[in-house]
Amino acid sequence: MDMLRYLQGFGNQFTTEAVPGALPQGRNSPQQVAHGLYAELISGSAFTAPRAENRRTWVYRRQPSVVTGGYEALPHAFWKTGAKDGVSAPPNPMRWHPTPVPSAEATPLDFIDGLRTVALNGDADAQTGMAAHLVLANRSMARRALVNADGEMLLVPQQGAIRVTTELGVLDARPGEVVLLPRGVAFKVAVDGPSRLYVCENYGAPFRLPELGPIGSNGLANPRDFKAPVAAFEAATPGSSAVEDSTGPYEIVRKYGGQLWRTRQPGTPFNVVAWHGNLAPLKYDTADFMVIGSISFDHPDPSIFTVLTSPSDTPGTANCDFVIFPPRWMVAEDTFRPPWYHRNLMSEFMGLVYGQYDAKPEGFKPGGMSLHNCMVPHGPDAEAFDKASHAPLQPHKLDHTLAFMFESRWRFVPTEFAMTGGALDAAYPQCWSALDDRFKA
Repeated sequence: MDMLRYLQGFGNQFTTEAVPGALPQGRNSPQQVAHGLYAELISGSAFTAPRAENRRTWVYRRQPSVVTGGYEALPHAFWKTGAKDGVSAPPNPMRWHPTPVPSAEATPLDFIDGLRTVALNGDADAQTGMAAHLVLANRSMARRALVNADGEMLLVPQQGAIRVTTELGVLDARPGEVVLLPRGVAFKVAVDGPSRLYVCENYGAPFRLPELGPIGSNGLANPRDFKAPVAAFEAATPGSSAVEDSTGPYEIVRKYGGQLWRTRQPGTPFNVVAWHGNLAPLKYDTADFMVIGSISFDHPDPSIFTVLTSPSDTPGTANCDFVIFPPRWMVAEDTFRPPWYHRNLMSEFMGLVYGQYDAKPEGFKPGGMSLHNCMVPHGPDAEAFDKASHAPLQPHKLDHTLAFMFESRWRFVPTEFAMTGGALDAAYPQCWSALDDRFKA
């Protein structure tokens, strides 16, 4: 992974140009843009959205994005959209073993081909809900780009580093980092070997930083730690600020209305020479998360670990939250330190990037997944309960671990792939069977 330059700050008004003088000054759409470029506006919100919530970016590109052919359907057996594409499933706690990445020789898969929807809810056209995907990739997207008009995408690498080329520039990410891609912005993903990623496709309100309330002005994910790309473009001219040679046609794959469509255009979509605005791809290193927890007693609610939130029309009840469980100190006294047993209004889809999750020390492996839907009981397995109930309550650091959760107010519906794809752990509900009735009258 080459060292890339970045701009800093979540929601900042960025200004960047790959060629000096390419960015208009004092106006957005002059009669003639410098260097023969075209002005184009990408709006991530309604024009009349409140200023604090309005997201848009002006781009200055060699060809406008309308220069493309007509689209035709692109079948995809595993990418599903909305609750209608799920299958009936019992109200069981569910867990999946890690799914191996196929060899490139046997089954070549790029980011698009390797995407497998695991669980989903809501409706993309109604702009509610989300989908949780697993991506198994063993080759890069070369002259192929994806535009998702149904929702923004949060990429969580679990195995292998990735390079994400977008219209607005390039980002690198490795396990422990995440990439947030705005709805409608073209991108492609390059991998450096067999790669596995978790993906949240958010149909609802764009992700934002959660309010901090009594925490104050600092803590959790700080805005300055989010990084946006500098302007970069694919160009055939030697010596230019180029990502790579842009000669030759591109396949453009568009996710639109729950279906994939494709067309071929003569040149690259990654031809933005300059841009300014606050709608931008971002990367974030979870090691920068400022963990806040109890220093007296009781395990706090998992909401204290929220990195990003997509609000719904009900205040305080999220369309989707992105929550992480990173390394942290455990110091609470007279406290059962792992998460307590609970039934939750919110539905929880969970993954493990690396290390060990404290409430499931054995059965939950890196690359695996779990689903605990609305009001489905869950909590530490019998082994974790016994260990935590008798451990000396000394200061202890959970280290070398990173789990995450996509949490939603809507019930998740698993897909046919999730239920029959071979990785479902049918014995998962039995991990609590040894929790005996210990009551002593």
